[in-house]
Amino acid sequence: MSALVLIGPMGAGKTSIGRRVAKKLGLPFTDTDALVVREHGPIEKIFTDLGEPRFREIERAAVAVALESEGVVALGGGAVTDAGARALLARHRVVLLTVEPRIVAARIAGTDRPLLAGEDPIARWQEIYAARRPVYEELADATFDTSRGPLSAVVDAIVAWAAGAEQADQAAQTNEEERSA
Repeated sequence: MSALVLIGPMGAGKTSIGRRVAKKLGLPFTDTDALVVREHGPIEKIFTDLGEPRFREIERAAVAVALESEGVVALGGGAVTDAGARALLARHRVVLLTVEPRIVAARIAGTDRPLLAGEDPIARWQEIYAARRPVYEELADATFDTSRGPLSAVVDAIVAWAAGAEQADQAAQTNEEERSA
């Protein structure tokens, strides 16, 4: 049993797209940030009171819980910075959502994202994305850009990709079973 996991930078649309993909696939949707908030309170407060390393431990536990069942899972943008969380993704399909900086500016405006605090949140976003991008790309089985067009087009493309990946997995499993027989 595996999940379809959405990763990517802050503001790429992981939660909104994840909900729609889950609905189209008839699967449950889990947002790891929402799990963290439900169990531990606001993410900004965790960062302030406990620091980023402790937040990443809490986040890793939420990722583990979210991946226990089949469904669509949206990870927080920085979840992939934790080696333990990355290891948890090994047996799941991973979709990277990307977004252009000029588009993300409107999406993150007015939010309380602790890593974007300061005078120039877009410059900070670009720094964070540049640092994490190699990890995102290494983990991704497929990449979809959310910068243009209606989100429904991205959702449809992910659903089509997931269906094709599922068929390929089933064919590979059938071949393996035939070789073992």
